[in-house]
Amino acid sequence: MARRANLSIFKDKTGMETLNIFEVDTETQEDNPENFELDPRDKTSREKEEPTESIILDEAEPDKTVKLERVQKRRSFNPERSAAIKEEVSKLLAAGSIREVKYPEWVANVVLVKKKNNQWRMCVDFTDLNKACPKDSFPLPRIDQLVDATAGHETLSFMDAYSGYNQIKMHRPDEEKTAFTTDQGYCYRVMPFGLKNAGATYQRLVNKMFARQIGRNMEVYVDDMLTKSITADKHANDLRETFDVLVKYGMKLNPAKCVFGVPSGRFLGYQVNQRGIEVNPEKIQALARMVSPKTLKDVQKLTGLPGLERLPWTAPLLSKPETAETLYMYLSVSEAATSSVLVRQEDGIQKPVYYTSKALLPAETRYSPAEKMALALITAARKLRPYFQAHRIRVYTNCPLKLILQKPEVSGRLTKWAIELSEFDVEYLPRTAIKAQAVADFVAEFTEPSVEVARMMVEQNKKIFKWQLRVDGSSNTHGSGAGIVLTTPEGDSVECALRFDFKATNNQAEYEALIAGLKISTILGADEVEIFSDSQVVVNQVLDEYQAREESMITYLELARELLERFKEYRIVHVPREENEKADALAKLASATINIWPNNISMIRLLQPSIVKTKEVGAVFGERDSWITPIKEYLIDILPSDPLEAKRLKYRATRYSVLNGELYKKDTRGHCRDVSGLKKQKVS
Repeated sequence: MARRANLSIFKDKTGMETLNIFEVDTETQEDNPENFELDPRDKTSREKEEPTESIILDEAEPDKTVKLERVQKRRSFNPERSAAIKEEVSKLLAAGSIREVKYPEWVANVVLVKKKNNQWRMCVDFTDLNKACPKDSFPLPRIDQLVDATAGHETLSFMDAYSGYNQIKMHRPDEEKTAFTTDQGYCYRVMPFGLKNAGATYQRLVNKMFARQIGRNMEVYVDDMLTKSITADKHANDLRETFDVLVKYGMKLNPAKCVFGVPSGRFLGYQVNQRGIEVNPEKIQALARMVSPKTLKDVQKLTGLPGLERLPWTAPLLSKPETAETLYMYLSVSEAATSSVLVRQEDGIQKPVYYTSKALLPAETRYSPAEKMALALITAARKLRPYFQAHRIRVYTNCPLKLILQKPEVSGRLTKWAIELSEFDVEYLPRTAIKAQAVADFVAEFTEPSVEVARMMVEQNKKIFKWQLRVDGSSNTHGSGAGIVLTTPEGDSVECALRFDFKATNNQAEYEALIAGLKISTILGADEVEIFSDSQVVVNQVLDEYQAREESMITYLELARELLERFKEYRIVHVPREENEKADALAKLASATINIWPNNISMIRLLQPSIVKTKEVGAVFGERDSWITPIKEYLIDILPSDPLEAKRLKYRATRYSVLNGELYKKDTRGHCRDVSGLKKQKVS
């Protein structure tokens, strides 16, 4: 069977070039001349089936908050741009793509964009029209999946539709909505570029046209088409099948952007060939053309790239995974980023499939190393979801991710990530010596000096803190209050209720409870504390997962962090309200309108918010005249001159202690039972 190239290129009266015939075999052309000798100017040619797709501009229910201008204010252009607009309008009018319109309801302005060849491209600003139209949610194909499906084929042909959008007709009643401002009023008869749903409409059309070929010997992304063949001898038949569909629907191609029968080419920004997927050469020209430094200034520019000339670097070649093949993932984290590489194994050699990376947000930089590793995994799972759904993934890491994700009670975000990963078939394995060069280069870039720190973090999550603080706040129509339950290392419980003499929101009450609990813990000598709160807002703001926006919340947050810095170690955990019942009951009791209190519960009245700084201008009475002063002086080894008074103070002082310069009364267990207002009432 003889095979030859038969390219039929012609121009119509508008100057538009089209290409209908490509590489064909002689016998097929002789047997089926009607498939190859089609000229769009020939009105006697056999009828082609018109594309059944058309774009309809249904106006949605107007959003009253959005101001729409049905008739945009006309813009003025300089003579050069005006001439370009006039020339483009003449071409569109001659091609039958536009028509005159009278009394249009919608009028948009023309926008000129400079092309690479210094010519002007005319566009229309359909911003207001797009706001009024409902969104067509027809999904576009995933680019990474199309590229993966293309790799591994011996022969490829790349095609591009000529003014693809203009080959779809507008719905007749909606044509006038596309009117644009010129010296004479025109509207589009075909689908113009710039409409909100143009891409989805075109994708729906090509999916219908090539439904029998997509995934088998063809891939289509909007107006970019590719015919692929596993072997070169089948490519002519695959092209013939594609041309039959193009002829059937009368779709024209742009010969300047078509390439046929090549082993490698660029598709959707990637360089694809039989071996796999390569980086686009245009995107690495700066590195490829980099020359050795010749001056001192050149050397200074490269101070961040030591040993550049000695670095053996080549652009990575991405591999295509086979169906149901087990894939392997390596994770790595640094101070400012996380990264991962997905690889497949072929003949004992590991080949990269996909690289992912993520720059950490300010809050994420404060994650523990173990949490950063989990973040790297969940980031990769979200970006590479098709791979995780279709393959078994083995994750190699020195961090005990399995332990962390199976026991995620230490953090709410770990719980969410564990649930999200549960739908995938993921296996966690320890990372041993790395043999694959691609993976070795990846790990060399993201070295892990903090693996031991990650292990320490896991041990810290297991650690049982000596002091445990449970806090809760309550605010209702009767008042506001807070409850505090502090458990000592000996297992004793210090319970305290705070009643506020000021109005407070729920979040303010939660912060007041936390701040008061931290102050009490500090007074009682706690150097490490585990805090439990049922306020998701407070916990996440302290952990930097939520951002405090209100000025009062920012001040509360700063005060809470200042108090937390006094502890050697601390951990704050969000718990359900059911697990914080005692503190919740104390908070409700404090906010209620009752004056009878249990004897074993201390009551504190807070006159003003903790964030209000007051300046003491004078004392009501001097401490020398107070009953407090002699006891404090005795406890710090200052004895009165009267022996009888000293004996009496010795007996009374056994029930008191001085903490941070303040006097507190102790209970029978040795802990303060009344932390409030000892200066206000005399305790006998």
